[in-house]
Amino acid sequence: MTAGQWVLLSCVVLALAIGGYRALSDGRFRGTHRVRGVDEADEAHEADRTAEPGRADAADAPTAPGAIDLAALGEQLGERATLLQFSSAFCAPCRVTRRTLAEVADLVPGVTHVEVDAEHHLDLVRRLGVLRTPTTLILDASGREVTRAAGAPRRDQVLAALGEPV
Repeated sequence: MTAGQWVLLSCVVLALAIGGYRALSDGRFRGTHRVRGVDEADEAHEADRTAEPGRADAADAPTAPGAIDLAALGEQLGERATLLQFSSAFCAPCRVTRRTLAEVADLVPGVTHVEVDAEHHLDLVRRLGVLRTPTTLILDASGREVTRAAGAPRRDQVLAALGEPV
């Protein structure tokens, strides 16, 4: 074999390996990720409580320490969970994800779906470590991240992540 054929063969093998990895990992919910800034928020919350012992923290704090504040986006958390989707305008998998998450939110009581345009909320995207669209975060009732998936998850994957029977 010539050098050119070896280079071509190497490129084909590399492309197949990357494609296989993406096919296996896209849309899979992974373990809990700590949201950036959680430690700082917890420390600040603890400092506030110790500085003012008589203060009613639960009434004054809009969200739990380290939780994602959807009120800034004009949205509310679900009673049980929130499916927070980061999308972009020209993302074809984002449209599929939107339909899937909306279907799951209609199917499971207490679950809401919130879609965020990543381009218009870059500060939140950076703080949460969102690297691509679509990215779906599952938040608990207090707004803390439980799990996340990069890519378009399937309906059964979302239901399994919520603890629902498939």
